[in-house]
Amino acid sequence: MTEITDQPDAARSTQEWEARIGAQVRARRLDQGLDQISLARLADVSTSTLQSLENGRGSTVRSLVRVLRALGAESALDTIAPHSDVSPLDVLRSAPAAPRRRVYRPRGPRASRVVRDDAGRRGERPSGGAGE
Repeated sequence: MTEITDQPDAARSTQEWEARIGAQVRARRLDQGLDQISLARLADVSTSTLQSLENGRGSTVRSLVRVLRALGAESALDTIAPHSDVSPLDVLRSAPAAPRRRVYRPRGPRASRVVRDDAGRRGERPSGGAGE
């Protein structure tokens, strides 16, 4: 079994994280007075899957989520995947939009360098760059 250390979170290895999470799952299970067989049935995972999770030998995300839900600990997942009532599209829509500028292609060798924004205001197109 992997030893659980008091290292800062950033210094922990994957194995240490697995052991820490497994120990927390085991502690919650014992606090609720459940044996491994009962929790495995509630979570719809095999007993060996639950044992692997609790002993820090790894697990799939699916199994971890099932076990946490069976323990009533879904809130532990909120720190990983927080729920937001604001959609990303609403955020984009609420941001002030810069006026779009339209660039008209020159139609001949002496064409004007005029550009217009969405309001129809004229301006000079910057010169230089590739292709000139």
